[in-house]
Amino acid sequence: MIRQSEAVLNGHPDKFCDLIADRLIRELYKVDTEAYAQIEVSTWSDLIFLTGSAVTRTKADLPVRDIIVGLGKEIGYTKDNYIDVTRYKIMDHICWITRDPREWTHYSNDQCIVVGYAGYDALTHYLPPEQFLVWYLREALVVALTDGPLRLQGPDGKLLITMREEQDGWKPDTLLVTLQHQESLSFMELISRTEQVLRHAWGSLQATDRRWVGKWESINILINPNGPLLNGGSDGDNGQTGRKLVMDYYGPRIPLGGGAIYGKDLSHIDRLGAFQARRFALEMVDQGAKESLVRVCYAPGLEEPLSIDIVSDKRPHRSPKDFFRFPNMRRNIRLADMDYDLRTLGGFYNMGLSVHAAYEMS
Repeated sequence: MIRQSEAVLNGHPDKFCDLIADRLIRELYKVDTEAYAQIEVSTWSDLIFLTGSAVTRTKADLPVRDIIVGLGKEIGYTKDNYIDVTRYKIMDHICWITRDPREWTHYSNDQCIVVGYAGYDALTHYLPPEQFLVWYLREALVVALTDGPLRLQGPDGKLLITMREEQDGWKPDTLLVTLQHQESLSFMELISRTEQVLRHAWGSLQATDRRWVGKWESINILINPNGPLLNGGSDGDNGQTGRKLVMDYYGPRIPLGGGAIYGKDLSHIDRLGAFQARRFALEMVDQGAKESLVRVCYAPGLEEPLSIDIVSDKRPHRSPKDFFRFPNMRRNIRLADMDYDLRTLGGFYNMGLSVHAAYEMS
């Protein structure tokens, strides 16, 4: 069976927008732990546009520019890079409202369909193996860009993998990487260093899980096949929150429900429902199910879902109806979930996922 998956690095303009929105929400929670927010971010060239609304009981007055500049530097948008985050012009059109946010956060205030999935085992973090692999390699690149042989390159980039899932193991066919780099580094040196990073990560993965089979030399490696990419980020492409939903869920194999993750407060039904559907699916696999696919529909103003559909070879060990009631889900909100690691993005399906310990620079 042929499988495919892809991911983007933190410097990709769409992902930069996702992270800006979430950083603003994280700061809102320092003002009001029950803050309500729906924030959209877009970027093009040297412009960043902020829209949406944010509600707190006391005036937020966030240092928006400082937050964005700090994030940009953490990603790698420094003065040494093609894009210097300090040079952005920020157009803040967010409605900063001082009001009780519980009018919106204490009930399901929107309609949505959420999907949760879990399968395989802990070695794939209960993800489809192709989705785990692309995130595993993504993290290896992010680490190398931050503190390894690719330091000061990027931070914009994309990955795409195709692989075969057979009974005798999982074998990658093609690994495609497009990576921004600096003109001071020769194109051939960029390719060499990137290949070194990926090769090392592949070797570490095979040493950890024997289901990953095949020699590195048998994989079709494509690195910047379109030639050098110097003007990455928003100078080469525009960015918008929410464009990478399939990448941030389970990849193209698992059907996408709907609703955003980034830019929504943790009580918003899109985000809360997605987190809890994944959690329920994980619990089912932990209880012995081979796979679990959970679909839940919500309506505005109703505590209980309109429908719950569970596809699995095992019956749930607890009542889905009780689990997915909005007040019960809301009790599971952890503000600490906003303090995620930029190597993994802390995606809801990647809770605690980090391959950094397995990736050691030679």
